[in-house]
Amino acid sequence: MDLTKRIKAFVTLGKALREVFGEKQTVGFSSAQLEKMDQLNAEAGRAKNYNGWFDELLVRNALLALGESLSEESLNRWVSGYEFSDKEEKTVGVIMAGNVPAVGFHDFLTVLMSGNKVLAKMSSEDNKLLPAIADLLISIEPEFEPKIIFAEGTIKNFDAVIATGSNNTARYFEYYFGKYPHVIRKNRNGIAVLTGNETHEELQALADDVFLYYGLGCRNVAKLFLPENYNFEPLLSLLSQYPKVAENHKYHNNYDYNKAIFLVNKTKHLDTGNLLLIENESFSSPVSVLNYEFYQSQTALRNYLMTRQDQIQCVISEAGFLNNTVPFGKSQQPELWDYADGVDTMDFLLKLQ
Repeated sequence: MDLTKRIKAFVTLGKALREVFGEKQTVGFSSAQLEKMDQLNAEAGRAKNYNGWFDELLVRNALLALGESLSEESLNRWVSGYEFSDKEEKTVGVIMAGNVPAVGFHDFLTVLMSGNKVLAKMSSEDNKLLPAIADLLISIEPEFEPKIIFAEGTIKNFDAVIATGSNNTARYFEYYFGKYPHVIRKNRNGIAVLTGNETHEELQALADDVFLYYGLGCRNVAKLFLPENYNFEPLLSLLSQYPKVAENHKYHNNYDYNKAIFLVNKTKHLDTGNLLLIENESFSSPVSVLNYEFYQSQTALRNYLMTRQDQIQCVISEAGFLNNTVPFGKSQQPELWDYADGVDTMDFLLKLQ
């Protein structure tokens, strides 16, 4: 299957995802494809049955975002920066996380788009959605069927590995997969840099970056960098307007637990009723907690962030003194070329020997 055919298939998949989870139209699809679209729609509705974090609305939001990323323009722009050849197909083991609905889709897409075979090891927290997406893709382009394998147990018979996990699991991955060509990802978090001049709309969008997927994604904002003497009131007011997040019992339990710990330890904190903010140097924060730190100068902050790149997934800001930032509200809508941990997985896959 040549690159043009692969692109066409994923363009159609994007259209199908947009129509199932957004536009609600089913024009131009075969009966077999419509059946797979219905099955994926049903899986989205059942997701919370096996993962309490996967509210149906969030699952649908995630799958719609995937569909929107698969436009013909974006796919062509993405692949235009690489040289594709008819080299021997490799089997790439992909060990996927389960923190966000269908979070492993980009690796799935990249392996297949590179002309290789994907051997996916799903997280037990999210092992229904991607297989349903794969079934839909195969109904669109049957030539993908032998190129997609979902492993039930330990992955075997692979040529390279892409694995995503925590800092602890990364050490396990390094031990077991170190002899293979590999991309192993560790903990990273989104951060936001504020100047104090943000508009109401920008702060409202920042709240989405904090709360979407309950803050479980590696691109969610886990820490704020604030100018000295920052006025918290507008931000706290907007954050408090997201009460529904606390309606999820898993999130609410985390909020109650962390609040109790802060009160017992007399830790100074700000409380919006659904989120706890504390001054903390860590780039990572527990569920329901948002860290913040004050900066004295823009230059010092820029230099500091440059030394902490291995802890940062993305920087959300409109601050003019920073480069390569993500606009407020867009942290969970990466482009196809926005690679996790800054590692170009397409380049890695195309260079496999």
